[in-house]
Amino acid sequence: MNILSDLLTLPVQSKPSISHQRRGIEIKSPREIDIMRQSARIVATVLKEISELVEPGMTTADLDAHAEKRIGEMGATPSFKGYHGFPASICSSINHEVVHGIPSHKKVIRSGDVLKVDTGAYYQGFHGDSCITIAVGSVSPDAAKLIEVAEKALYSGIEQVKAGAHLADIAGGIEDYVKTTGFNVVEQFTGHGVGRNLHEEPAVFNYRTREIPNVKLRAGMTLAIEPIINAGSKTTKILSDRWTAVTVDNALSAQFEHTVLVTETGYEILTDRSSL
Repeated sequence: MNILSDLLTLPVQSKPSISHQRRGIEIKSPREIDIMRQSARIVATVLKEISELVEPGMTTADLDAHAEKRIGEMGATPSFKGYHGFPASICSSINHEVVHGIPSHKKVIRSGDVLKVDTGAYYQGFHGDSCITIAVGSVSPDAAKLIEVAEKALYSGIEQVKAGAHLADIAGGIEDYVKTTGFNVVEQFTGHGVGRNLHEEPAVFNYRTREIPNVKLRAGMTLAIEPIINAGSKTTKILSDRWTAVTVDNALSAQFEHTVLVTETGYEILTDRSSL
């Protein structure tokens, strides 16, 4: 597993200025869950707005400026900005960029691009975290299929969530679906717990491995589930900026992520955009 420059699998901690390090898997109280619903709604709102405003000719810095402004207007703080030195409020990764792309005025968005936008919001002591992949303008059929598979992979994992299930069930749901598509699950990055810290225990794997903690899900756990799917090789590398991960074969990559609450009977998608 690649730990370098990894917002997904860095040690369990958050920005020292806004959150204290905690260890172990936390069960959120009803009051804390209500706050997380609000932080997650802020994230969902920002991502929905970005999906509607993005167009060819804009830069990824334009999207970052919008996200930072809107997160602040809704009373929250960007979770990503300053986190282990990350310089922006969103990660924006285009085409073969897998995760953690740094927004820039030099990165112009073009029709046909596969654009990943990941962001988080810290509100009243708790984080929300979510990612979407946007088909910019008219994309190729192969790109459209990849995006569809990445989103379905996310829900294949989420559908395994309920009290009494195990983390391995989430991994198996994602892996089993993706194997039917001809695409590949990236194994160098994982999902994570989320709450008082942007990244908490446990690691939420997207494929079966002995590294998966033997954790039984309990109501009140909050997880960021986020499969990353590549059209080609599952292997990635980190660029010289020490953040941006790219596919080693320049193949396209897509990702979706939700913050999910474990309930007694199933799950609640806290970053759901469909009701906004």
